Amino acid sequence: MTSKTTNKFSPEVRARAVRMVLDHAGEHPSRWAAVTSVAAKIGCTPQTLHDWVKKAEVDSGQRAGVPTNMADKLKALERENRELRQANEILRKASAYFAMAELDRRSKP
Repeated sequence: MTSKTTNKFSPEVRARAVRMVLDHAGEHPSRWAAVTSVAAKIGCTPQTLHDWVKKAEVDSGQRAGVPTNMADKLKALERENRELRQANEILRKASAYFAMAELDRRSKP
C-alpha cells in the first residue's frame, strides 16, 4: 500500500531543516517564527516543518509520544495480525467445507 502523498523532501533535507529550526530558534521571538522563516527557505509549508520538528523531538526523547521506529513496528505487527486473522478465517471455512463434504460422502450408499 502506498502513501497518498509523495515525499517531496529527502530525509537529509528534513533533518537539515529541523536542525536549522532548533539551532536558530533563539534568534526569533518564537519557535513558530523560526519555523516560518526556515520553511520559506526550503519551500515547504510551516505546518509541515513544525510537524517534522515535533517528530524529531519525540524520536530524540525531548517530547512525549511514540517514537517513529516503535510506530512503524506497531503498524507492521497490526498488519501481520490482520493477515493472520484472514488466513485463520479462510482455513476455518475450508475445514468446515471439507467436513461437510466428508459427511455427504459417508451418507451416500
